[in-house]
Amino acid sequence: MAPVKPLSASVAQQLTSAISATLPETTDVDPLLRRSDRADYQANGILALAKKNKANPRDLATDVVANLTTGDVIKDVEVSGPGFLNITITDRAITETLAARAADGDRLGVPLKDQPGISVIDYAQPNVAKEMHVGHLRSAVIGDALRGMLDFTGEQTIGRHHIGDWGTQFGMLIQYLIENPDELSAETDTDGEQAMSNLNRVYKASRAVFDADEAFKERARKRVVALQSGDKETLDLWQRFVDESKVYFYSVFEKLDMEIRDDEIVGESAYNDGMPETARLLEEMGVAVRSEGALVVFFDEIRGKDDKPVPLIVQKADGGFGYAASDLTAIRNRVQDLHATSLIYVVDVRQSLHFKMVFEAARRAGWLTDEVTAHNMGYGTVLGADGKPFKTREGETVRLEDLLDEAVQRAAEVVREKALDLSEAEIQERAAQVGIGAVKYADLSTSANRDYKFDLDQMVSLNGDTSVYIQYAYARIQSILRKAESVAPAAHPELELHAAERALGLHLDAFGDTVFEAAAEYAPHKLAAYLYQLASLYTSFYDKCPVLKADTEEQKENRLFLCDLTARTLHQGMALLGIRTPERL
Repeated sequence: MAPVKPLSASVAQQLTSAISATLPETTDVDPLLRRSDRADYQANGILALAKKNKANPRDLATDVVANLTTGDVIKDVEVSGPGFLNITITDRAITETLAARAADGDRLGVPLKDQPGISVIDYAQPNVAKEMHVGHLRSAVIGDALRGMLDFTGEQTIGRHHIGDWGTQFGMLIQYLIENPDELSAETDTDGEQAMSNLNRVYKASRAVFDADEAFKERARKRVVALQSGDKETLDLWQRFVDESKVYFYSVFEKLDMEIRDDEIVGESAYNDGMPETARLLEEMGVAVRSEGALVVFFDEIRGKDDKPVPLIVQKADGGFGYAASDLTAIRNRVQDLHATSLIYVVDVRQSLHFKMVFEAARRAGWLTDEVTAHNMGYGTVLGADGKPFKTREGETVRLEDLLDEAVQRAAEVVREKALDLSEAEIQERAAQVGIGAVKYADLSTSANRDYKFDLDQMVSLNGDTSVYIQYAYARIQSILRKAESVAPAAHPELELHAAERALGLHLDAFGDTVFEAAAEYAPHKLAAYLYQLASLYTSFYDKCPVLKADTEEQKENRLFLCDLTARTLHQGMALLGIRTPERL
């Protein structure tokens, strides 16, 4: 099936031809189309063209209209204000375009990118031997949505989960385990909660000994050296911590309804062997210099409070490597071995300065070029109802599992209250889909760089901008389609459309443009906003346009067709965000 040209593109093409006929010498014509409350589309580029050509805007707009042919797509054009063009689309064009989209299966007529690239997305980065908390939520949810949108446009995405599995704390953990070999079970746990319980116990016990016993502290430091030098016994024990932690990670990501592939978990340790070469290359190229025994990169424009340049430390004076070395080594791997054309980092906005320096160092070294972009998608903080970072009543960081469990529990109350013919098992299944969807949508409907308040009452509300509102709109449509029984959805381009049908149809036609825009700008909130508006327009259509009690059989079929395409668009759009749409609620 060939991609479907959106109506906006058809209108823009005709307008461009009309403008070119009016101003033959004009180049780079842009009609600047946008949706308007006063018309299906409004062209406001005439003002800029008039200024450029020293013409009266209204006179120029009138001349453009004279060169514009109405008919199959454009029904009517009127000049308004200082020189705007208000454009009305024909009912037939709307229905025929939607019919073409409906015939294209899950893609809904949306084309693939002409020149797709390879995007490596660094997201969902928990730490080995530590519990995941609310601070890990946004990276996972945003990164997963980015992959969904980019994949849909035809981009090849590769996930990288840069887990914290290396560093000085492992010397403490491993040394404790050597001296207390029975603290971890002989076999790796297959239960996530049990795995985390074991790791927590070992971590707390080893920390207590580390803080109280200087001799143990020294042995732990020597164990770090053994780990970094590749000592077999040390590495074997380190691997046990990693394996136990992965069991736990998978259990949490399963609750989040996210698929995490084992081959995409490439932590800090994976770059250990390449860091000496990274340091050597940077020093040989003159990108990094020695300062007080350390290997650093300086940036004239990045200065501290004392007005001295803030360095990016590649190698410490004692020979150890920091985060910059592993991040730069990761860039080399992702560009040279994975052939990435885009690097996307979904990390806390507080790391923005670090990545700004890392990216600039990589550019100076030639590892990032004009053909490879690097984008730090810094995200804001999850706040509590008091507007402060989300904590428990005791002031502790909220465990991510607890937060997700509570969301599902609250969703179960909402589903149970609405459910008329669902069994308890079905209620629990829907509760998981609604609760997790509510958490994800609240995150994704907010611009990533902004903080947002975690308010479960609002998240699971049936009213307002929530995933539950969208999910119920989808379920309502499925109910109508089931009640239609033998009457099948069918497009009837010959029918005149109600204003609510037109508004719904034009918004359905904008799905592809919205996905491409959201993917190009790494902005899942734009797709979330589109889906909420689609559900709202459907609600208006449902209130004003009887479906099963339509005036004629053709009108019933056409309205069922609009219902069906709306449902498919909601389903596909929510799937790109990683949110399920239950058939019945």
